[in-house]
Amino acid sequence: MFGKQLFEEIGNKLSETIANSPAKDMEKNVKAMLGSAFNRMDLVTREEFDIQQQVLIKTRTKLIELESRLARLEAALPQETAAQAETPAAEAAETAAE
Repeated sequence: MFGKQLFEEIGNKLSETIANSPAKDMEKNVKAMLGSAFNRMDLVTREEFDIQQQVLIKTRTKLIELESRLARLEAALPQETAAQAETPAAEAAETAAE
């Protein structure tokens, strides 16, 4: 118990010393410089990145579904086209026979 309290006191004293030292000012200046550099680089936040990643996943899923649907429709199209092609040809033959 005494050891734990001693470590807490030492930690608190070190925090106070650093807070009152030029190191704290340097830390603030470095953070400001890095923040300014990052803003000029047009970086995105992790939250923005995660949102765009989810949008991309949904878009890819929808694309796969639409490609599958299109393939099914294209596969059914020749059968319908052949049936429709026979009807006008039969009508034309009947008209020509009259």
